[in-house]
Amino acid sequence: MSLTRRGFLVGTGAGLALYPLRSNAQPTPKLGPPPSWAPNPFIQIDVTGPILIWCHRSEMGQGVRSSLPVLIADELGADPATVQIMQGDGDEKYGDQDTDGSSSVRIPFIALREAAATARTMLIAAAAKRWRVPAGKLDTRDGSVWNGTTSLTFAKLVREAKLQPVPKKVTLRALKDLRYVGNPLPQRDAPSVVDGTAKYGADIVLPGMLTAVIEHPPVLFGKPAKVDSTRALAVKGVRKVVELPQPKPPINMQPLGGVAVIADHTWAAMRGRAALDVTWDRGANASHDTTAYAASLRTAVGEAGKVMRKVGDADGALAKAAVKIEADYSTAYLAHAAMEPPAAVASVGGDKVEVWACTQNPIGIRDQIVQSLGVKKDDVTVHVTLLGGGFGRKSFPDFAVEAALLSREMKAPVRVQWTREDDLRHGTFHTTSAQKLTAGLDDRGKVVALRHRIAYPSISSTFDPSADRPSGGELRQGATDLPLAVPNVSVEACEASAHLRIGWLRSVCNIPQAFAIHSFIDEIATQVKRDPRDVMVEVFGPPRVLTAKELGVPKLEDNYGSPIDKTPFDVARLHRVIDKVSEMSGWSRRGSRALGMAAHSSFATWVAVVASVEKGKRGELRVDEAWIAADCGFVVNPDRVRYQMEGAFLFALSNALHGAITVDKGAVVQTNFHDYKLLRIPEAPRGIHVELIANEAHPGGAGEPGVPPVAPAVANAWFALTGTRLRAMPFG
Repeated sequence: MSLTRRGFLVGTGAGLALYPLRSNAQPTPKLGPPPSWAPNPFIQIDVTGPILIWCHRSEMGQGVRSSLPVLIADELGADPATVQIMQGDGDEKYGDQDTDGSSSVRIPFIALREAAATARTMLIAAAAKRWRVPAGKLDTRDGSVWNGTTSLTFAKLVREAKLQPVPKKVTLRALKDLRYVGNPLPQRDAPSVVDGTAKYGADIVLPGMLTAVIEHPPVLFGKPAKVDSTRALAVKGVRKVVELPQPKPPINMQPLGGVAVIADHTWAAMRGRAALDVTWDRGANASHDTTAYAASLRTAVGEAGKVMRKVGDADGALAKAAVKIEADYSTAYLAHAAMEPPAAVASVGGDKVEVWACTQNPIGIRDQIVQSLGVKKDDVTVHVTLLGGGFGRKSFPDFAVEAALLSREMKAPVRVQWTREDDLRHGTFHTTSAQKLTAGLDDRGKVVALRHRIAYPSISSTFDPSADRPSGGELRQGATDLPLAVPNVSVEACEASAHLRIGWLRSVCNIPQAFAIHSFIDEIATQVKRDPRDVMVEVFGPPRVLTAKELGVPKLEDNYGSPIDKTPFDVARLHRVIDKVSEMSGWSRRGSRALGMAAHSSFATWVAVVASVEKGKRGELRVDEAWIAADCGFVVNPDRVRYQMEGAFLFALSNALHGAITVDKGAVVQTNFHDYKLLRIPEAPRGIHVELIANEAHPGGAGEPGVPPVAPAVANAWFALTGTRLRAMPFG
């Protein structure tokens, strides 16, 4: 036979088989994949050595792909540096995959460790059987089972481990025996992010892929009355103009509708969209105007609302109080303004749908595609890319569903790309609010009554058109769950209808509620001429575990989804962070330095913040230094938690100084970063100092709890500096 150089290289290049030198040799049979063992959806061990661990949550800069796989590997007994991290597609087998609520570690913390412990127990049982020794004498580390002197790698035990009975109950390692979690951990995705090989939503390219941009209705539930696509179709590269289905109230998870321009590439699609001639029927929300709406919210909180928290008789105590203090607070609509606007690629072939998206909620995308396209759930695959930020916006599936609808229309893969302008004008918005706080003091200056009236369009309105005021779940974010050693308390939800698509944003309704209550406590301190820190501690009351009766609510089922028995509402932990941040900032030695403080509990984490402010060159508010003390319980990845606290401060400061979405005739006015300002580098503090209070309590959240105390701490510091109260956000 003739042997060519190319043929030789093909036959031997992999180092796995010799090229057949005899002309009568039989073809080499194709080998299947090596035997492997997947004891659960999170772990797979191959006989050839690799240990694969699946991360079921989305990576958006918070480091979840550097935390959850390490937690699993550590409990299993594998070196995290040697495991291969796999990103989970959207699938119920992983449980809840919505990456929100600072829940990625704290909610599945025990379940993920149990999954790893199950695999560890079965590997040890296999080794014990081979060695004929009691399983209790064995342990795992570095990807092997050890008997004290010798070891067997997991790979060598795969075949036997598969045959072991699945234990009904497993023993978890003591937290002190975990070798890796709780220590500095490398950011596994950092090298690919730095060198540009990381894949975000907009980086996915498929053969024959087209690109679409969409002209959405300027007003929620608006619709095109007339579309002239002549000029758009004349743009070189534009393939088609398509009207998307019109959504029906409530908006829920549906796409917004509008007119899509599909082209060979993004630039052609954008030019084609600019050439569209669309006449809009703006619908019922066209009258929405932020100035008029803010006035209506102020009117709403001037009257009694639905009582959501009741302790004693607040109205009666206020009528008899020696001194009465009252203040109004307001916050504007906010946009997420993540650095990566939404993007998704869909490929629809027959009844099969495959999607790649920068999503916080892949199961949500799959469910909405099933509803919108009428396909079966098993025929939809959703792949999760890296996210360039999310903050709650990317929990909504609309942009991915748009891609699937257009791919089916074009019979080709389609990438839907939202621009920055699209994201700011048509995203989901954090709610605007008005709040009225009234306190009654006795003749010794002690708070004997507190009434908190709150009005804002609810997130529930996105899913339920009858929702016309803050929900109970929203008020449990810093209003009805706030510790108060006050004998008479009332929290009231006042009427507010929705005209925009209201969604989640980092720390959600804690933003307006914490701003108001913690600023108001500082106002009380000014009235009684006492140190604001001391008044805050007094209002919160002594260390204790709060009960539903003390809070004046029907029941306490959980703490932001964490088990109430593992994360009770423990005021002692609030005291500890207040003490720590006071020490860090030199609060008692502050002299003439303008400091402000606030402390807040959210997402089963306790955080206290002190901000130092000064006047800038133009007399503007400038934060020059900040201190943060946080009690997150047991911390899996300390560096990432510190970074999250630093990032939360900057995020919250940006909102406090600049964040404001305004609406005119139902349409959002802001279009890009020139009119929706974000914090600039010179506005950042010269130092943000973070300390984590180490303990072995059940983990709390990390990404969101750092946000709520920032705005009131800054506002209180500005009052200490200037004597001027900041009761409206943004402060500018």
